Order: sequence, then C-alpha cells, then structure tokens
Amino acid sequence: MRGTLEVVGPMQERFDEILTPEALDFVAGLHDLFEHDRYRLLRARSMRRESIGAGAMFDFLPETAAIREDPHWRVAGGGPGLEDRRVEITGPTDRKMTVNAMNSGARVWLADHEDALSPTWDNIIGGQLNLHDAIRRQIDFVSDQGKEYRLGEETPTIVLRPRGWHLSESHLRYTCPSGRSGRAVAALVDFGLYAFHNAQELIERGVGPYFYLPKLESHLEARLWDQVFTEAERQLGLAHGTIRATVLIETLPAAFEMEEILYELRDHCAGLNAGRWDYLFSIIKMFRDRGRRRVLPDRSELTMTVPFMRAYTELLVSTCHRRGAHAIGGMSAFIPDRRDPEVTRQALEMVSDDKRREATDGFDGTWVAHPDLVPAAQAEFDAVMGGSPHQLHRQREDVRVTAEDLLDMRVEGGQITEAGVRQNVRVAMRYLDSWLRGQGAAAIDHLMEDAATAEISRSQLWQWINQGVTTQEGMPVVAEKVEYLIERCAEEMSREEGSRAEDAADLLSEAVLGEVFPAFLTNAAYDRHLG
Repeated sequence: MRGTLEVVGPMQERFDEILTPEALDFVAGLHDLFEHDRYRLLRARSMRRESIGAGAMFDFLPETAAIREDPHWRVAGGGPGLEDRRVEITGPTDRKMTVNAMNSGARVWLADHEDALSPTWDNIIGGQLNLHDAIRRQIDFVSDQGKEYRLGEETPTIVLRPRGWHLSESHLRYTCPSGRSGRAVAALVDFGLYAFHNAQELIERGVGPYFYLPKLESHLEARLWDQVFTEAERQLGLAHGTIRATVLIETLPAAFEMEEILYELRDHCAGLNAGRWDYLFSIIKMFRDRGRRRVLPDRSELTMTVPFMRAYTELLVSTCHRRGAHAIGGMSAFIPDRRDPEVTRQALEMVSDDKRREATDGFDGTWVAHPDLVPAAQAEFDAVMGGSPHQLHRQREDVRVTAEDLLDMRVEGGQITEAGVRQNVRVAMRYLDSWLRGQGAAAIDHLMEDAATAEISRSQLWQWINQGVTTQEGMPVVAEKVEYLIERCAEEMSREEGSRAEDAADLLSEAVLGEVFPAFLTNAAYDRHLG
C-alpha cells in the first residue's frame, strides 16, 4: 500500500501542469520512504541544541575520523554545464526575476525556493511553472508598463535550492500507508516536482538536474539527501550520479562535518558553498544562552575578515579542493542604485573587494544578488583564474584550522551600539513586511536582505536582551526598549500602501521579547499567515 499526496491549496491557472497525478504520486513515494527519517533527524537537531545549551561544545567527530584521514576518496564534482561556476546569481523564481536571472550573464542561476522566496502557494507552484518554461526557453514577461523581457542567447545553468528539511508545505497533505496524515515535507515537494518534470529535459540539454541543499546540520542529513537522489534516479530511469548537489555550509554543526557531508554525498556532490549569513545566525542561535563571552557585536562588524569567519572559509576551500569539490563563495548583499551613482560606485567597490579576497583565497566561484554586479565579480575571478574553469589545483595545504579557531568568536574592537539595535529592528521589521506581502528578497538600505539576514537581526536582539547587554553609549538593551523601537518602526511603516506592519510587529515581538527562542523566524509567520 502506498501513501498519497492530496492538493488542499487552490488550483490556479496552469497549476494542473505541475500538480499532475503522476507527479504527486512520485512525491508521495518519496514521502513513504523518507518522511520518517527526516522527522528522526530533526529530533536529533533539537537534542544536539539542548546539549549545547547545557554546556557541551563542538568538536570534529571522533567516530568519523577514518573518513577525514583517508586521502583517497573524491566526490563526483561538477557535472555537464557546471564545470565553470565563477559567478552565480541568486534570486527567487517569479517570472520577471527568472527572465532577469537567465539574462544576467552569470554562469549559474541559483533558483531559490528557500531564503529568497516567500513560500506562498502561488510562489511555490508558480515558481515551478516558471522554471519549467525557462528550461524549455518558453518564458517571457511583460511589465505593467508594457516593457518586454525575453531570453537572450546565452543563459546560465539552473541550480534549484529547495526548502530545508525543517519546513513543511501546508497546501499538500500527505497520508502515509498506515493512514496518518499531515503536511507534506517542503524539501521533498520542491525537489520532487522539479526533478519529475525537468530532469530528462535538463539532461538532454546538458545542464542538470542540479540542486543546492540548505540548512544541513549533520552528515546524516546529507546521507538522507543522497538516498533521496538515488531513489529518484531509480524511479525516473536516470543513471546513478546524474543528480548533482552543492551543499551550503551555513550552520555551525555542518562546519565541523564538511568532509563527512562530502563523503555521504560523494556520488552526487559538486561542492560546498559558504553560506555566510545563515552561518552567523547559526552561531548566535547555538550560543544564545552561553554567557557574555559568546555575544557577537553589531552585524556590520561581522565581516569575512574577522578570525572565526576566516577560519570557516579557509577550512571550506581546503576541504573542498582536497576532495575534488568546488568551493563557492558567499553572497555580497550590496546592491547598486541606478538612480544614485555614488551608491552604485560604493556597492561595486565593496563587491570587488569581497570577490577579490575570495578568488585569491582559492574559491572557484561566488554569489551575487543583482545582475549589475555580475561583471564586477567576474572581473575579479577572471584576474585570478584566467582561462581555468576552477582552482581545484590549489590544495591550500597551508591551512590548519582547529576547533578552537572555529569557536573563537572574539571580534577585536567589536561594539554593540544603539544604531546596531535600531538597525536590527528595522531590518527584521522591513523584511517581515516584505515576506508577508509575498516578496522573499527585499532591498533595504541598499542591501539585499533575505530570511538569513532577518534571522541574524532578530537573534541578536533576543540574545542581547537575555544576556543583559549594554550598548557602547550606555543604553541597556532591555525588552521594554526593544518593544518601543518595534512599535515606532511599525507606526512609521503603517503609513505605506499595503503595509503589513502590524503583523510584522506581532511576529517580531513574539520572536525577540519572549522567554522561548523560536528556532526559525518564518515558521510562525507561515503557520499564521501563509499556511
């Protein structure tokens, strides 16, 4: 007896092209095999967090030392169309952004169904439709002003980022063979629908199917993805290893298991990515109640050159190259403003500096969030890499990163300021307002903010309140002060057309003022407003 997947969300125009009986049956089959293991691994996450809160520390796993010490194994590496990844553009999959990304000049498009996408039902299934059309070069877009957007001749390789293991999809109901029913697993929905409809087409075009895997916290979670890939290949008639994945190392636990994650996915693995913003969020979340020594300063001071972030990125490059995997650098959040030449000049300068550092360190590629940044990023990688598609030959044998290096959170001269408190409130409020309106990537103060940067903002606020922090100017960071700032920000935003300021304020207040720290900011928002 098989489980079933039932559509409980509204059927919009063309949704029946994605939500076919055959596709739903395929995704239900993945649930039958893997839904229980996913639940078990999420429980393991919670137990690990509890142990950290009780005083346990991170270290490299003694039980997997043999994997790390074995010099012989390698990963599959980049597949066809994924050999040269020097510039990757990221963004959601609405129709306009899809066309813009495909015309951006980047080598790869990270089509994002995770942190840059507000997971409304229309966005999730509409995004699948847009990807279906883009792969077949059947996509265009006409703006309200009559401007036409069509695909150019050269387009990037598409890599889909499905939602993480921790998220659910309320518009699809899974009933298991025993009769128990509940929400579908979002990761399996995103992956399954995309693979079912597009895998064969991508193979024929020589560019996939490829995926980015977010929010992993252990090599066992990577093993589960490898099992999903293997089963999907079997059911779809694909050769083993056709699917390739790049894993975002964006949690502190994953940083201690990079080699093990590569090993578990070795037949399907293309590389690792330095998910810098979620990595900072993970550090704050893991150590939020471990005392003042673990309190980080203003987000603006948490640059990629502080020692613990340098340790993280250097370990990632050396680990990847030792195993034949691509090392992909992190997101530059700066965005240009075509109306303000000075803002654009500063953004391009900061992006160039960031990408020059990454290319010099040995990264094989990097991320940008805006098409205007592609030439600046590519110029820095071209200057270092020349005609080579990657830097795998740079083994970085000079790198020696210890557990102490990864855990040394000192930031010389770092300060918590009143401006930092206010900025965290503003970013979290503005982002939640955008997310509730259906936009998961928001330009705020010339930075492209997504769920990860909003998570940093709200976690710092919670930690600063609960650790009794006083700002550099002498202001105690207390719940009453933060609540006042949230109310003032909501009042200012409420004057804007279509504002969701009241809902955003309720969500943020709940996340930062309560005794309990929500694991993810958008979970409650999804349950209350989108699910």
